[in-house]
Formats: sequence, C-alpha cells, structure tokens
Amino acid sequence: MKYARLFIGMLAALSLPAMAQVQDTRQYLQRMDSNGDGRVSPDEYLQWMLYAFDRMDRNGNGVLEPDEQPGGRGKPITRDEQRQVILARFARQDADADGYLSARELMAPPR
Repeated sequence: MKYARLFIGMLAALSLPAMAQVQDTRQYLQRMDSNGDGRVSPDEYLQWMLYAFDRMDRNGNGVLEPDEQPGGRGKPITRDEQRQVILARFARQDADADGYLSARELMAPPR
C-alpha cells in the first residue's frame, strides 16, 4: 500500500502541467469527462490516469522498472497492477457510491 501511495503521487506530479492550465473544478471535470455527461466514469478516470504510466514506461514493455520511476528506484509495477491501484482510488473518491465521480468528488482530497 505504501508503494501505491507513492506511485499515485508520481502520477499526480506528471499531471501537474495539464492541471495547471485548468482554471476551476468544472474545467478539470470537462477534461476527464470524454463523453460530456457531466461526470467521470471509471473508464474515463483510468484513461486519464494511465496516460502518466504510459509516458513513464519509456521502453513500452508495460512495466515501470525502477529506472523509469522518479528517483530511479522502486518496485517494478505492471500496467495492470497500476490499473487496480487507480480503480481502488476511484472507489474511495466516489463518496456517494454511484459509480461516477462528480466535480466535487473529483476535487476532494484523497480519502
């Protein structure tokens, strides 16, 4: 679990340039909400968050090796393992358990 928290932090750091251009919660939601229904589904959340994994996976083998991670160390993690970490985070953020993230849930501090 400690490793999962570290990796989520790395993903957030990689997303900062894109987030810096967002002026408010509604704009952030719109970037993630690819179908425009006003909420973020698990698939939309995965797509947004796995983008950072794919950028870090320089050799394209589906595994983040220690040298591909910030600091050049850490336990290797597969794309599927990271997918599970992201889905668990989504479930924790989904405060009303409706299967979607609202703007409020999306911007709330991690639970």
